[in-house]
Amino acid sequence: MNRETFIACVEREQEALRGFLLALCCGNRDEADDLAQDALVKAYLACSGFRDGGKFRSWLFKIAHNTFLSHRRSQQPPTISIDAVPIEALPQRGSGEGASSDLYLALATLPPKERSAITLFYLNGYSIKEIAAITEASQDAVKQQLSRGRDKLRAILKIEN
Repeated sequence: MNRETFIACVEREQEALRGFLLALCCGNRDEADDLAQDALVKAYLACSGFRDGGKFRSWLFKIAHNTFLSHRRSQQPPTISIDAVPIEALPQRGSGEGASSDLYLALATLPPKERSAITLFYLNGYSIKEIAAITEASQDAVKQQLSRGRDKLRAILKIEN
């Protein structure tokens, strides 16, 4: 892949990449932007090895996912407890940005692998098979991560089945 092709592909996928990382970073735009930049640099350095033109987004998301996991491993605790958030900091339930904030707070309580599976499946529309390829996990592991993540989110957000 040459430089011009890489730039064109990144321009098409940049917003989706930022949205994916924003969800993984639970709404922290600065962290998501830093990770996006790191992932794009890594992708550029590895683009000569990219061969499948139709799967650029999956390839880029895999790099971004690995960048996110590496970043989380280097941070103090990878997840937070919803109990640790002061009640005054919780947004009011409803529509608009508050609802997004509720989701980001709930996502922050999930372990990174569950958060990745939920984000890729529900926010980015990937299939279980595609998520398995991106996260380098088995399809059964992805199904389990999705199930556990959904159960935890239902409990946190108090959503009925």
